[in-house]
Amino acid sequence: MWRETGALKFESPAHKRGFRQIATRGFLINILNPKLSIFFLAFLPLFVSGSAASPIFQMILLAMVFMTMTLLIFILYGISANGVRRYVGHSPRTIQWVRRSFATIFALLGVRLALTDQ
Repeated sequence: MWRETGALKFESPAHKRGFRQIATRGFLINILNPKLSIFFLAFLPLFVSGSAASPIFQMILLAMVFMTMTLLIFILYGISANGVRRYVGHSPRTIQWVRRSFATIFALLGVRLALTDQ
């Protein structure tokens, strides 16, 4: 890694995915995430008023607000990650710095592992 040269390859052309495949995969990842279910079942009901005329409606409203905020944050994450990827992918100096940083970290972890007592 330390002496590695050349460009970084983030994806091969054969792995291009359409918007529908990306959206379906993201939906499945989120819907099958147990943290999300735990949040909706354990934490969100604490914010529903006990004296509300329709607690179900209030729960749905809070869930929609949560999902909208999450969507906006994930869009910002995606835009930011794309910008970082473009910057890192087109800057040989940054690529070299990243590779050397990883090589140093791996070497330090190897030394630490070698020096640990069993």
